[in-house]
Amino acid sequence: MFYQGVLTKMQTEFADPIQYYLILENDFLNMNQLLDKTIHMTFVKHQCLNCGLDKPIYRQGFCKSCFFDIPQAADWIMRPELSTAHLDKEDRDLEYEKKVQLQPHIVYLANSSNVKVGVTRKSQVPTRWIDQGAHEAIEIVEVPNRYLAGITEVALKDHVADKTNWRKMLKNDIEDENLIEWRDRLKVFLPEQARDYFIASNSETHLEFPVKQYPSKPKSLNIEKEQTYSGKLVGVKGQYLIFEDDTVFNIRANEGLVLKFEIA
Repeated sequence: MFYQGVLTKMQTEFADPIQYYLILENDFLNMNQLLDKTIHMTFVKHQCLNCGLDKPIYRQGFCKSCFFDIPQAADWIMRPELSTAHLDKEDRDLEYEKKVQLQPHIVYLANSSNVKVGVTRKSQVPTRWIDQGAHEAIEIVEVPNRYLAGITEVALKDHVADKTNWRKMLKNDIEDENLIEWRDRLKVFLPEQARDYFIASNSETHLEFPVKQYPSKPKSLNIEKEQTYSGKLVGVKGQYLIFEDDTVFNIRANEGLVLKFEIA
């Protein structure tokens, strides 16, 4: 069967294992049901997730002109500490910034390749942990806006990593950690404005991913360069499709590309 559509990050359902759905314009694929099937992918064109034009994708699924214009791609998205809506100060679109920034945010610890600190909107728990391929995670603080979450993350970066090693994550080269001990140990490094929001008693969340075979030497697929690829799907973790020949394809990193899929 043939399917075609512009890539956006896979939607997920917190289950055992995680359920993955690739949403296309007129259909969707439950990726769990495609394990052990051969998927043939063909690059068709670009389609900016904002303007919809066939222009090269710059970052985050947007063409270059949109990336430097729309609020969904502003610096505070990647660097929450730059948020200013709590000061009633506009960056690109104050109405949008208030909607996103002025809501409960979680600072968390997640263990994917190593223990790392991160920030997400409360409404995105546990989706954010799934997207990172974390097999365990725990919340540290719940604050009322994105700025407070951002300065908390910055303070904790000096004492714990803030990046995931995607190769280790995909190889399942991981160790279980006691995240409750990590949380309690990091409490003393919280900025003063966030200390009252510390979560003192909660348990770890554990996540299981639909993977039958982990790659020993992950090779990242550049579908724009290769134009086509065929492989047997053996797993999904984070936002990656894992194939039998150790090829891995990051759906999120390829948002804005239109692909045609043939399932055999």
